[in-house]
Amino acid sequence: MAPIPASPPAHPDDDPGSYVGLDDRDAEHRARSRGWTTVRAVPPGSIITLEYVAGRINFEVRDHTVIRCWLG
Repeated sequence: MAPIPASPPAHPDDDPGSYVGLDDRDAEHRARSRGWTTVRAVPPGSIITLEYVAGRINFEVRDHTVIRCWLG
């Protein structure tokens, strides 16, 4: 059995607010280039799971534009 890590892996040092207003494709490219392992884009009002996943960044996207961004 694998050992339990002492702490969750750190996410990239990045400002989620810097993605708001970007085209969703540009935002995804930027996020991946900065080290995010999972990028999730959802339309406004979507029902999504709320568990925290280290290394994931979330975008709320309307008309191909990021309108909100959060971690986990």
